[in-house]
Amino acid sequence: MVLSGGRVRFRGQCYPCTIGRGGRSARKREGDGATPIGAHRIVGLLYRPDRMARPADWAVPIRPRDLWSDDPGDPDYNMMVTRPHAFSHEVLRRADPLYDLVLITDWNWPYAVPGRGSCIFIHQWRRPGYPTAGCVAFRRDHLRRIAQRITHGTRLIVR
Repeated sequence: MVLSGGRVRFRGQCYPCTIGRGGRSARKREGDGATPIGAHRIVGLLYRPDRMARPADWAVPIRPRDLWSDDPGDPDYNMMVTRPHAFSHEVLRRADPLYDLVLITDWNWPYAVPGRGSCIFIHQWRRPGYPTAGCVAFRRDHLRRIAQRITHGTRLIVR
């Protein structure tokens, strides 16, 4: 997958996408809202089993207590954790559909450097052109199509 100019090219198709409110950055930091430039492997696939069928055999269900740590002071920084969790985190099982299907990249993972930024997800967008907090977002049907055709280790190349 190659991201360039507001689009991702994947298997001969072009899909419109949105990126972080901070644009692209070669110096990603926690909270900057930027999408990091580089080649990022896809290392995981999460989905909401109460909202959709399993999109691929390697997809992992998002359970009600699942969170993602985004606190540089947390020993589990940039890892999936469960509630209760004393450190700052992002709820994975959201009321809105943004995280119904999530591809996880290897940004600052598995050995996270505190402050370098927590995971860059690939998820559903709110609406066309609405920026993310640094992730890459797609229209729901496009995200499903990509998730069904992707393989573990596929790379997202952000130019």
